[in-house]
Amino acid sequence: MATPETTDTSQPTESPVPPESHQATPKGTDRRGFVAAAAVVAACVGLVLYGVFNTEDEPKPRAVPTAEVTYEVTGTGTVEISYLARSESGDATVEKTAKLPWKKSVRVPLGKAPSVNITLDGKGGQALCALAIRGRHVQSATASGTYGRATCTGELPAPTVTENSVG
Repeated sequence: MATPETTDTSQPTESPVPPESHQATPKGTDRRGFVAAAAVVAACVGLVLYGVFNTEDEPKPRAVPTAEVTYEVTGTGTVEISYLARSESGDATVEKTAKLPWKKSVRVPLGKAPSVNITLDGKGGQALCALAIRGRHVQSATASGTYGRATCTGELPAPTVTENSVG
């Protein structure tokens, strides 16, 4: 009977692949670039979000010095009243069908020209507008008849550099 041949496994066998290729890139090296890029993107997103949500460093709007202005309209009829109140943009406040008598005290920024304009409706009547700045009467005017108009205006000094009060 024939004896089976045994192969000696202790001897190194030749491999068809050259030895340099045995040192292939370790698994996970391809991921290192991806992880680094993700970290950079996350840092950029964090900085953007910090800039968006960090509002503590924004300057607070400075208080604008103002003066008290009193508008008053008396008479008969229904009027449309427009007047300047505390608005740096200079936009007027309008009350469409105001019943008389009507009176309003507001704060107006220094440097603005307070005014009250009245227009009677189609039924006519007679109305008087009056304007007082810091309690002192400045001007009055009368409107009469259908769609009669009158305007009262005043002057407020421009704010000075050292003026910090609001009154």
